[in-house]
Amino acid sequence: MVRLLALPVAVLGAATAYAAVLVHSRWWGLALGLAACACVLVGLPGRWWGRLAFALGWTAVVGAASLQRPEGDYLVASDTPGYALLVATLVVVIGSLVTLGRPGARPRADPEDRHPPT
Repeated sequence: MVRLLALPVAVLGAATAYAAVLVHSRWWGLALGLAACACVLVGLPGRWWGRLAFALGWTAVVGAASLQRPEGDYLVASDTPGYALLVATLVVVIGSLVTLGRPGARPRADPEDRHPPT
């Protein structure tokens, strides 16, 4: 059941990146897009179907927008906001990979829950 969440989360990442790409040329648009990305990443669990799926959706859209269009121009220009968006994409991918949970890892016990042996 959890595996089914990967697709909607990836679509959410793609939609967020699409919006960020469209408005990143203005300072407030870049700030809003990166803030939205950060808020979603903080809210998602550190699992492959959570942060990693979001990051892959985000990266796919920013990567596709970085390629040359048939008209000969680019959606992500080679200026400061464009490079900031590309660097942020790299940070999103690395951050989601670093914060992945270990396979089979159980949550740590709360130290205050320990009871003395009887």
